[in-house]
Amino acid sequence: MKRREFLYSAAAIGSFCLARPGWAASEKMVVYKDPNCGCCHAWSEAMRAAGVSVTAQDVADLNAVKQRYAIPVEMQGCHTAVVAGYYLEGHVPLEAISRLLAERPDLAGLAVPGMPEGSLGMGDDPRASYDVFAVSKDGSTKIYQAVRPNI
Repeated sequence: MKRREFLYSAAAIGSFCLARPGWAASEKMVVYKDPNCGCCHAWSEAMRAAGVSVTAQDVADLNAVKQRYAIPVEMQGCHTAVVAGYYLEGHVPLEAISRLLAERPDLAGLAVPGMPEGSLGMGDDPRASYDVFAVSKDGSTKIYQAVRPNI
């Protein structure tokens, strides 16, 4: 390999490794999860891999956490994360979190109800199809981001 090709390759790899959300280093995230849930662990690890400072707290009663943040029952997922005063319920993708923290809308949080197949932590499949909901402080919801297949 020629020196120039090596330098271009090194620069490309380095920029890929450094690519992370701009908010990742400045915000701290707490993830409340069931100690036996593998997908919650996988979602937390994906946040860490993106450079987010994550503290995972195993809790015996997730319903108490969901009640504390007034998460509507129909919006509940398998774990609850909190960052910058917002909650992230379920398998919220990194792109939606980045947008939320860039825009800082007047919301309680984002939610991906249930455990959609292919969502972040549930296989991270590019063919996944599900919606991310914005949850207002009054509990009303609307679609914040539609995740559709990249085919």
